[in-house]
Amino acid sequence: MDYTQAIKDYIELEKDTLSKLDVNAINEAMNAIIQAYEGKHIIYIFGNGGSSATASHYQNDFNKGISEYVETKFRFQCLNDNVATVMAIANDIGFEEVFRFQLKNKLEEGDIIIAISGSGNSKNVINAVEYAKSCGNKIIGMTGFTGGKLKELSDISLHVPVMSMQTTEDIHMVFDHLIMSIFYKTLCGREHLKK
Repeated sequence: MDYTQAIKDYIELEKDTLSKLDVNAINEAMNAIIQAYEGKHIIYIFGNGGSSATASHYQNDFNKGISEYVETKFRFQCLNDNVATVMAIANDIGFEEVFRFQLKNKLEEGDIIIAISGSGNSKNVINAVEYAKSCGNKIIGMTGFTGGKLKELSDISLHVPVMSMQTTEDIHMVFDHLIMSIFYKTLCGREHLKK
């Protein structure tokens, strides 16, 4: 079986989608993250499925990857990483509350939210975002497809304009590594992460 054309098609879709990203929105998100970092605020991040793995990856890249080389550490907190907590909330209260419950009466002024949902319509993500907005916290929303409700609710929208969950999730990780790489240079004075 020759998959070469399918491979080329996938790569072309990635390249085309990357060319359509809103660079100003990425810049705005980076400034919000730096402002939270400099104020020693918590950056809450979360998502479902593949987006939960993406959220966990962000926490790792900022809390260890960059923080290893700076005095002031990033304070990312991934709300989907504690399986026991997520399962207890899902079982006892409801899956739609797994993120909002963890934010209730914890959010402080200056904390920000990075919410990830490919469709932009995940109920548990939307519930948490609506709660955070009611508390006056800034929302960075990462979406794909048409952006859904999350795009509408976001103060800063990192939208991937493509009708593909795989490409959406790929580019959500590009956001992570793009932002991390630039901060790695500006905060740590290093060109690339390396061991």
